Amino acid sequence: MSLVQYLVVRNDLKMGKGKIAAQCGHASILSFLKSQERKYGNDAQDWLNEGMKKIVVKVDSEKDLLLLFEKVKRFFPAALVSDAGHTQVEAGTKTCIGIGPAKESELQKYTGHLKLL
Repeated sequence: MSLVQYLVVRNDLKMGKGKIAAQCGHASILSFLKSQERKYGNDAQDWLNEGMKKIVVKVDSEKDLLLLFEKVKRFFPAALVSDAGHTQVEAGTKTCIGIGPAKESELQKYTGHLKLL
């Protein structure tokens, strides 16, 4: 079974590389923590054992980010990151989401159309 975690970043914010890395780090940890809930079975531990595969993709707007988040959060561990506003974007700006870890074949139904960052 191939497990993956998707990190979905808003491209319209034009964040710097370091900012994107930090926001993806938040999204990865938050969605991983959600994956440890009983309803997701052993996916968290299996993902760790498989090497923690991650794929980073982009969306063009906050609207696109929120639409995707609403679709996936019912089926997969998912976390929406809102920035604290200390550096490049305003406080409360929704920057990215983390989805999974979960079966790659299942996640691709929702993320397969997105382009790599």
